[in-house]
Amino acid sequence: MSEHSPLDVPEGDPFGPHNLPYGVFSTPAAADPRVGVRYGDSVLDTAAVAAALGSPHAALLAAPTLAPLMAAGRPVWQAVRAEVTAWLTDPAHRAAVEPHLHAVDRVTLHLPFEVGDYVDFYSSEHHAANVGRIFRPAEEPLTPNWKHLPIGYHGRSGTIVPAGTPVVRPAGQRMRPAGDSVPGQPGPAFGPSIRLDIEAEVGFVVGVPSRMGTPVPRTAFRDHVFGVCLVNDWSARDVQPWEQRPLGPHQAKSFATSIGNWITPLDALEAARVAPPERTHPLLPYLDDTGTDARHDGYDLRLEVRINGETVSRPPFASMYWTAAQQLAHMTVNGASVRTGDLYASGTVSGPEPDQVGSLLELTKGEGPWLADGDVVEIDGWAPGPHGVRIALGTVTGQVKPAGWTGQ
Repeated sequence: MSEHSPLDVPEGDPFGPHNLPYGVFSTPAAADPRVGVRYGDSVLDTAAVAAALGSPHAALLAAPTLAPLMAAGRPVWQAVRAEVTAWLTDPAHRAAVEPHLHAVDRVTLHLPFEVGDYVDFYSSEHHAANVGRIFRPAEEPLTPNWKHLPIGYHGRSGTIVPAGTPVVRPAGQRMRPAGDSVPGQPGPAFGPSIRLDIEAEVGFVVGVPSRMGTPVPRTAFRDHVFGVCLVNDWSARDVQPWEQRPLGPHQAKSFATSIGNWITPLDALEAARVAPPERTHPLLPYLDDTGTDARHDGYDLRLEVRINGETVSRPPFASMYWTAAQQLAHMTVNGASVRTGDLYASGTVSGPEPDQVGSLLELTKGEGPWLADGDVVEIDGWAPGPHGVRIALGTVTGQVKPAGWTGQ
């Protein structure tokens, strides 16, 4: 046994054998991206080990993205996960596996899959109510439809970036403050956003596609969704209210959305499954999750938001009103199809307490301060695992860079 082998991961390590998230990486010695699995402080080159041990899944693991594995379906996901677990824990494989472990701080991580369609939801009752009180103080916080369907919008997949990618401050139109008129310049102001915000979210990655015209039932969620990642939905709060009349978010959110480099498979989150919140309104049959089959449709995920190293919030995902299974059912109930690599996000995760909100908009009641150039935002999280261990969900990081264009 090696004295300091990377296979000797301490018991209870959040990236231990109970986790095994997938990513795509390259090394200075081998620049071609390939599938890897995080194990402790290392990344396992799954393609190399699969080839060395004659795995029937070697071709899937040698791909430059996770897409072929994601499209293969749940029986294959489970078989590959069992293989990888055996490679990392069975002493019989030690000699074959050990040379193919790379220190995580010495590899380059890439976007783990090519994002197809992107949908962002608005599924936290606490977040929606907080935003309603800020923007519509004289009205009911929740809109009349909110308890009847998961509200969402289609975003821009081309600007979804992996964790660590710098985010350039966007420019756009915004309302001028009352009384702030500029001679010869009526109408809105234009320039770099001065109310740049974050939104802490959880993303769900589609593996198995569906047919156009055939809705995906809520109960088929685990047959289609490969895994989860953390998401930072960067938002320009001064651009958003001006453009969102009457349609939904557009340029206020399309400039960048950061996702985690590690995709945690659903099978790693079995111990984190919980009951969804109590329903206060009757739901249509395709969304109804009040039966015993849905008693574990929620997930107990614990997020943490840090700005420049200081923790500002710890949002609890278990409080989300609409579940990922309901979101997938609603996305497809009209006959829309999903494809391998589609991503849908939960919407901002916020809990009932002031230190559990997932955006600066809520944290500061809309008054700021907002993100400054140079600020570094980190969102990470964990879930309860078997026997009391934690399942790490990785970290989404991004640093704000000054605006590259002001419209002048």
